[in-house]
Amino acid sequence: MWFLFALLTAFAWGAADLFYKKGSDPGDRYSHIKIVIMVGLVMGIHAISYMLIQGIAFDPIDMLRYLPVSALYILSMTLGYIGLRYMELSIASPVQNSSGAVTTILLFIFFTHVLSGIQVTGIILITGGVVAIAVLEKRQELRMLRADSAVLDKKYQIGVMAILFPILYCIIDGLGTFADGIYLDELSLISEDAALLAYEFTFFLCAVIAFIYLKWIKKQSFHLFRERVKGYAAIFETIGQFFYVFAMANNAIIAAPLIASYSIFSVILSRLFLKERLSKLQYSVIVVVMLGIALLGIADEL
Repeated sequence: MWFLFALLTAFAWGAADLFYKKGSDPGDRYSHIKIVIMVGLVMGIHAISYMLIQGIAFDPIDMLRYLPVSALYILSMTLGYIGLRYMELSIASPVQNSSGAVTTILLFIFFTHVLSGIQVTGIILITGGVVAIAVLEKRQELRMLRADSAVLDKKYQIGVMAILFPILYCIIDGLGTFADGIYLDELSLISEDAALLAYEFTFFLCAVIAFIYLKWIKKQSFHLFRERVKGYAAIFETIGQFFYVFAMANNAIIAAPLIASYSIFSVILSRLFLKERLSKLQYSVIVVVMLGIALLGIADEL
């Protein structure tokens, strides 16, 4: 079932990525804080509902036990939200989306794994395709911006901030997923349900702190029902997180790069809902990634 869970995670996070970009306001310096609040709120609601429906007795100590993983994820996500303000001509997507490969390499180095030729080929196709589609997206965006104006606005220039955030995201998210692989799969230090609840309640606490900071320290207004796009992103983020822990608990070294292909689903969804066209080269890359995913699925059945 890990393969299905990984696919569902990639699809959900692809949809979340679409709404993150739509909900990010380059002119609002607190946009990333508002996203954290929305994601934490939805995750808190889901955690409470899941706990009550499943009749799970949650131990708050699990939050401390799982804190190294939660902290890495939340930090990388927050940096990613901030980086959305510098996304126009940054190398964010190609760098960020290589975090799955970082995780696979770390798990392969520190733990004993024997990967078949089909699995290695699938991982290479997916990782290469994910980076390629991101590069093509940025090139297309650059051409569009140059066509619109002879002189690019300063905010569209590639600067230190535009490069720094995706690099930090890649490293920290890769380490977080590596740690998750250890907790859930390699050493089984925590159950899937406990990890899910621990992470979501930790994110909820971060959202509470972020709300207090925004509302009473920075004196900024926050209207819950005016943040619908961020809310949609939070819902898909939470759905993806639900399936993610179960995928990582069974086959982390293979699931990590497969889940990282969520950017491909984001591109496909943006074309479907925003009516944007894909070039032949982009279609070719998507086919390559889908082939890689199919190979991992075949390998799982062998």
